[in-house]
Amino acid sequence: MTEKTKDTIFDLFVIGGGINGAAIACDAAGRGLIVGLAEMQDFAEGTSSRSSKLIHGGLRYLETYDFKLVRDALIEREILMHKAPHLVWPLRLVLPYVETQRPRWMIRLGLFLYDHLARRRVLDASQSIDLHHHPAGDALKSAYHHAFAYSDCRADDARLVIANLLAAERHGAQIFARHKLLSAERIDGHWRLQLENRGTGETFSLFAKALVNAAGPWVVDVAGRISGTAISRKLRMVRGSHIVVPRQWTGEHGYFLQTRDGRLMEAFPYEGDFTVIGTTDEPWEDAPENVMISDKEIDYMLAEANAFLRKPVTRDEIVWSYSGVRPLFEIGGGRDGDLSTLTRDYSFEIDGKHGAAPLLTVFGGKLTTHRRLGEHAMRELARIMPWPKQGLTKSEILPGGDFGSNGIDAYRRELGARFLFLPETQVARYVKLYGTRSDILLQDVRRVADLGICFGADLYEREVEFLRDTEWAETAEDILWRRSKLGLRLTETEIAALDAYLRGGRSITSP
Repeated sequence: MTEKTKDTIFDLFVIGGGINGAAIACDAAGRGLIVGLAEMQDFAEGTSSRSSKLIHGGLRYLETYDFKLVRDALIEREILMHKAPHLVWPLRLVLPYVETQRPRWMIRLGLFLYDHLARRRVLDASQSIDLHHHPAGDALKSAYHHAFAYSDCRADDARLVIANLLAAERHGAQIFARHKLLSAERIDGHWRLQLENRGTGETFSLFAKALVNAAGPWVVDVAGRISGTAISRKLRMVRGSHIVVPRQWTGEHGYFLQTRDGRLMEAFPYEGDFTVIGTTDEPWEDAPENVMISDKEIDYMLAEANAFLRKPVTRDEIVWSYSGVRPLFEIGGGRDGDLSTLTRDYSFEIDGKHGAAPLLTVFGGKLTTHRRLGEHAMRELARIMPWPKQGLTKSEILPGGDFGSNGIDAYRRELGARFLFLPETQVARYVKLYGTRSDILLQDVRRVADLGICFGADLYEREVEFLRDTEWAETAEDILWRRSKLGLRLTETEIAALDAYLRGGRSITSP
């Protein structure tokens, strides 16, 4: 802890470095507040790196008449495409018609609402297609004749967390990775927080005027360390799992599949050479950190995808799988195991009566609406704190997204022209991950040798040190699975060499 931190009284301190906590810190710092944020693990290590990788309105939520959630998400979809064009990209999804499932009129009506609940500035409207005369039909069994195509977006979930944290830091926020909240109590109108640096074991105290518990699946656990806090909401943990296989079709479109049990599942291109398939919805009763995919889930996803795909996907083709726990809360008194009583929307509880230092607790939420959640949280706190009523996040571009009027494609071409000795795929990857921050990454690079050690694929020492210096990365897992997805491309030997380098082992010239 620095002397500056020791003497700081934070206006707002956030516990939780997933997408919700990062969004709240970003909004608060942009309002000129003195902001701190602590995460007990790496940022986005929990749910926020284990999502469906979609920024979407939630077409399936129309069936439960959750029109407000869908409309809010559709509005946010447009905002995020503008704020982070390198991290949020359009995706065309194809929904094959199945005679035994939803009738055509219902699908058409749903897509009409999806097109018109919020204004579209960029994305194309939905349409009916003949799969026997459309490229999207090539990957599907010939039994499927008709489909509907509509627009949503893909996203890099973990990097959206980092982008929000970088934006908060740009506005002066202090960010603490791998710091665990030990306790919090109200003293003389402030919160006194006891934090532990999980790397060094050092413990220290901080003071804040307001506190946010945005710990996601750990929200109840964190609440237990905050004096005088009682959680009234009934949370339910739901596991969502995905599998990643080699690329299954040409084209950048994905599929939205009606499963035989009436649910819906996506399959779409991922990281260039792969396809991601998911998700599942299964109750999870164990600790969130113990979540893992089950054989039952793998069998389910393979069976449902293969009911549509012309070329079946086999279990031995799976190159990676991941599972996350979604902390959802009940909106009705449903039966145990009935997931229909759980909402994907978010909710707050605020404890700050009689002038006491306020505590805001966040429940639920989804990747798509993270910016709105952060804005809403600050609006609620500003009702009881003398803080600015308006924030910047609706219009402010996230770090790396400032491509100007020429756009991301022009920047990619210009960067490639300046670094002709780098493969186009490497330049494209830099732009996709870091946007215009690629200029910082490649500062003073004149030749490939200036990038240093190559650990495998196109991961060089220069990028590793950039991630350590500017994005709080420490471990090989941080770099390979959250800051990038290069874990899909490096061998076990190469990963071990990177790990040795990060641990300060002997110098190496190649993995």
